[in-house]
Amino acid sequence: MAAVFRLSSVCHRGVKPLFYRSTLLGRPLALPLKDQESPYLLSARIHASQKLDAASGSTAASLHWTGERVVSLWLLALLPAGYFHPGAVVDYSLAAALTLHGHWGIGQVLTDYVHGDTKIKMANAGLFLLSTVTFAGLCYFNYNDVGICKAVALLWSK
Repeated sequence: MAAVFRLSSVCHRGVKPLFYRSTLLGRPLALPLKDQESPYLLSARIHASQKLDAASGSTAASLHWTGERVVSLWLLALLPAGYFHPGAVVDYSLAAALTLHGHWGIGQVLTDYVHGDTKIKMANAGLFLLSTVTFAGLCYFNYNDVGICKAVALLWSK
């Protein structure tokens, strides 16, 4: 027979466990015996840290994720609307949605690849400047020229 090993008996002596994910630690372990062909399950559950509840933290990340999905769906809806009914409302909606979508996308790249407090602040300032100039440029183009929808239609027509 096999002995059930509890990680908590080692942890109180100052040794930290290798894995902290409860999904990895909570699975039963299958071990084959030398004299048996089929494996049996060790059903001891090991908990290395407290369980994190979704309700215990802030909902800002969830709302941000939902907002990103809404903007993505908004862009998908604006593409056929811009083709079938080009106009100022669709042009300015595209300007806002494209700028916001690009801002969030580049923000995620900066979050993943820029490290250090000063570099992060400079990258975020540059991102806000780029997003502001992009939105202002698209609005200027919509107001003083043919607009985004008609410009794309003119590109496709030639």
